[in-house]
Amino acid sequence: MKRVAKLALEDGTVFTGMAFGADGEVDGEVCFNTSMTGYQEILTDPSYRGQIVTMTYPEIGNYGVNDEDVESPRPFLSGFVVREASRIASNFRAQQRLDEYLHRHGIVGLAGIDTRALVRRIRIHGAMKGVLSTQDTDERRLVEKAKASPGLIGRDLVREVVPQEPRTWDEPLSPWAHLSGDAPADANTIPPDQRPHIVALDFGMKWNIARHLFTSGARVTVVPGTMSADDVLRYEPDGVFLSNGPGDPEPLDYAIETIRRLVDRCPIFGICLGHQLLSLACGARSFKLKFGHRGANQPVMNLKTKRVEITSQNHGFAIDADSLPDVLEVTHINLNDETIEGVRHRELPVYSVQYHPEASAGPHDSEYLFGEFFRAVSQARQA
Repeated sequence: MKRVAKLALEDGTVFTGMAFGADGEVDGEVCFNTSMTGYQEILTDPSYRGQIVTMTYPEIGNYGVNDEDVESPRPFLSGFVVREASRIASNFRAQQRLDEYLHRHGIVGLAGIDTRALVRRIRIHGAMKGVLSTQDTDERRLVEKAKASPGLIGRDLVREVVPQEPRTWDEPLSPWAHLSGDAPADANTIPPDQRPHIVALDFGMKWNIARHLFTSGARVTVVPGTMSADDVLRYEPDGVFLSNGPGDPEPLDYAIETIRRLVDRCPIFGICLGHQLLSLACGARSFKLKFGHRGANQPVMNLKTKRVEITSQNHGFAIDADSLPDVLEVTHINLNDETIEGVRHRELPVYSVQYHPEASAGPHDSEYLFGEFFRAVSQARQA
């Protein structure tokens, strides 16, 4: 039996389609992702907390879902919108269909709408709050609910996705992945007591980041992003990693203060939210993008090499270039809108990028950044 679902935006627009996944009603910021593949990684990326994600590629779910490609314990997004949800899973690695996976995890899905019209509206008018429901068919009431939903600005969503306890990470990259030549060839054979110790502050970290750090040759301890600087230093880190995560960076005073106290203690590498928090800790300000950067095809210029990297991204906030302190220099820029995509401290081995060099899913153009971090940590140990 087919089920009807509706997506209502705060501007009064309503899309009606067919439900898949779980029944229910959810609210969130409606955004879009331009990736052609990688929907399972998108679903399990904690950075999507508080968002209803629309996929621009017309058919989603055709290769199913498996247990190896998840990026966190479960999906964290609010809802999932597609043009067509494949009814079959045609891949030798598939363990279940997308519809079954969403139903198991309580994620409401919407299919059969004109996703081109939805994405065009977001691009023109900006990301909007919305409500996705399989329970309420009153469009006027759904629009009012969308207007009343909290949105992302000023909310601390990190506390909703951080792990409860620290953990030692010892899982290497999947055999389906590859590692760039910047990492030691024998990284997986390095004994734990000879590996430099990386403490990863988890603000909603994708697991492939930890896999890259471990496979690069590090001993990795993943700790909650709410941890204080004193507690981080008790682990005697040789380097600190700042992970991705959801939402607005400016309300995260505790994380900004922790990073501020760690900057001159050891090498630091941050990505996505970690990049924003590092910049704020050094004195910069952030702002909300009109509709964000989400997809596996974002062009970024490395200002040192003049090389263009095609990158995987997922963020709705960026660093204001006019607010950048003298202590930071810009290392990468987005070629679509010229926003800052990377910074480096002028005096310390501290740097960050706005995008996801671990990809998963996406291009591997920027994997070299893990090798650079590993070398910086190794040099600091020898100093």
